[in-house]
Amino acid sequence: MPTPFRYVVPVTREAASGPVAEVYGQMARDFGLARMPLFMTLSPAPDVLVAAWAALRESLLAGTASRTGKEVVATGVSLANRCPFCVDAHTVLLHATGDHGLAETIARGETPGSPEHARLLAWAQATSGAVAGPAAPAPFPPGGAAEYVGTALAFHFVNRMVSALLTDDFLPGGLQRSRLVRRVGGRAMSRAVRRGAVAGDALPLLEGLPTGPEPGWAEGTPIGRAFAALRGVALSDEVPLGEEAMWHVAGEVARWDGGHPPPGRAAAPPDALPPADRPAARRALLAALAPYRITDADVAAWRDAARGDDADLVRLLAFGAVTAVDRIEAALAPTVPA
Repeated sequence: MPTPFRYVVPVTREAASGPVAEVYGQMARDFGLARMPLFMTLSPAPDVLVAAWAALRESLLAGTASRTGKEVVATGVSLANRCPFCVDAHTVLLHATGDHGLAETIARGETPGSPEHARLLAWAQATSGAVAGPAAPAPFPPGGAAEYVGTALAFHFVNRMVSALLTDDFLPGGLQRSRLVRRVGGRAMSRAVRRGAVAGDALPLLEGLPTGPEPGWAEGTPIGRAFAALRGVALSDEVPLGEEAMWHVAGEVARWDGGHPPPGRAAAPPDALPPADRPAARRALLAALAPYRITDADVAAWRDAARGDDADLVRLLAFGAVTAVDRIEAALAPTVPA
């Protein structure tokens, strides 16, 4: 039977141990799914898996802000990033909140009838464009800022990893695009969505991971700690990329205008880079700017040059993804209500 996995062999639920097993257990409890392809495909690098799960869980699943509103943000970011897998998944989750009409309205590419949801969707879709300025005003009150901004940034990371490592379909033949299948899937997950998640439960998993300063928009919250860990892991010494190549990727992302670059212009590493670093730099840049353009040939060239394993590949992609997230975060931060 075909699977959605590309390029890495995930740790199965039955074979999982340690932090991987703990994340899988929290996924089953808090998301209502025993197997989630995104997190399974990160499993060869447990540090990336744990930090990514914590950032998503503490932003989207836990807290007091509307889960429906946060699902609208997750879907809007995914639409802007051209991540059909994530759009379909969060359409199902909008059904799980009980707002079936909203789910299908967004799935059809239409504007929600609720002014609140329309503002959230428009803001989410414009978050990448904020790097070219000016950023749109935040459409949520100060009390919800960490959860909404955290959800948006978590999905800028998630979309990039999904587009690089998974196919477009999480069900055979694209069945998830059937309205009936979406509604039935949402009903199956509705109990977990209604129950909610206890804030902070993912934080013990972060013990011992590299970290750094918490972002100001979430400082002192579980979301802030999770994002500090995600950034620490993605920029750690474990990333299989030379310092010169890292600076090259960071420089290219700093010049990014937030849009989708034309084909062929997303990732052209200069000849000045060591030859062994060029495929890795290209891979990281594609992860940052156009992950849906990563090809089998890109992965093969990187493996031939770097002799890297699945964990190295996940960490390299995470570096590129977090570099883009950092750029978007810096643009959004001044607009977040204090």
